[in-house]
Amino acid sequence: MINIRLDCIPGTLCDARLWSRLAPALGDAFELQHIPLHQARTRPQMQQMIASHSAPQAHLVGFSLGAYLALEHALAHPQRVKSLTLIANSAKGLLPAEIEARQRIVAMLERNAYTGITRQRLRELLHPSHLQDDGITGLIQQMGLDLGKEVLLAQFLTTIDRPDLMARLPELDFPVLIVGAEDDKLVDPDDLRAMAARLPQATLHILKDDTGHMIPLEAPGALAQAMRAHLEAAGNFNDNDGHRASPPPFSQNQ
Repeated sequence: MINIRLDCIPGTLCDARLWSRLAPALGDAFELQHIPLHQARTRPQMQQMIASHSAPQAHLVGFSLGAYLALEHALAHPQRVKSLTLIANSAKGLLPAEIEARQRIVAMLERNAYTGITRQRLRELLHPSHLQDDGITGLIQQMGLDLGKEVLLAQFLTTIDRPDLMARLPELDFPVLIVGAEDDKLVDPDDLRAMAARLPQATLHILKDDTGHMIPLEAPGALAQAMRAHLEAAGNFNDNDGHRASPPPFSQNQ
């Protein structure tokens, strides 16, 4: 397998640096194209950014907000998606506690200058074992400072409302990899199990050890392993005569 292009959509207040640990773990067979989501200011602009920066037959990879937007894109343009990787995102939308947290942050931001991601927020994003890892916390904080208040406000305000997409998942008849973490404070892993049960061609990986919400930074090796298997399988879905081959069975790797 040579140079499989992956169109990567980051999460809130993230850019290409989100994938900096995943890329070397995936290896040279994969070429990561970064969709600059932070340049968009409205929900339609975000969707246009994905449409204009992804391949006509895309292997889409989305993290958190990026995964939700990737799901919206796939439902709107299923013919443009060859495979989908959804990382740390629920098709049901945000948990009520997370909506409340974001509303508080927005209210605070509208009154004050943005000074970066707080330790409290890092505790929500990361597994406790990574809170002292300066390589991870420093990268998250630097992305936050570089992208800044305007990007954070735009992404929060335009994406707090995330309709429940669970009922539409059976429409997606191509390989979908779902990766989550048992200890993710922002996404209920039971939502991911329910998503996998509704998708015609799903593979589910729930990570159990030392991983919170920031899976591409906290568990790049495990994520890369799951993605390689998913993408290699996706590449073999059609035989030389154009007939659809049997998909791999649904699996849940704990």
